[in-house]
Amino acid sequence: MAKKSKRRGRPPGAKSPAKMDVGQLRHYIEGLEKMLRDKVSEQQAYFEQKLSELSGMTSKKVGKVIRAVTAKGRKGVRKKATPKYRSRKDSSVTWAGRGMTPVWMREEMKGTKLKKDDFLIAK
Repeated sequence: MAKKSKRRGRPPGAKSPAKMDVGQLRHYIEGLEKMLRDKVSEQQAYFEQKLSELSGMTSKKVGKVIRAVTAKGRKGVRKKATPKYRSRKDSSVTWAGRGMTPVWMREEMKGTKLKKDDFLIAK
């Protein structure tokens, strides 16, 4: 049996809102408002149900997360890194070996056979 297609638009015999008198228009608006209230309450009930389902799951996980964050938080600041490299030309210029190679080291190595290991500070 063929499926009956769904009618779109106004039901048969209904007038367009532009051709309705005030009473009919008011009744039409009240019907729309009632339909909207029903839809909103239906959606609200659905989301409240989903939220209550999730709250049971999240309360356990939230407790774990809070304990993990508060228990292992860092306190204080790191100390400054000790220098590992020293310039051969100016002994007051040092580098800890972190980040990009400093300009002074690149310039001293340029045109020579010096390598990074040649600038190491002897311990």
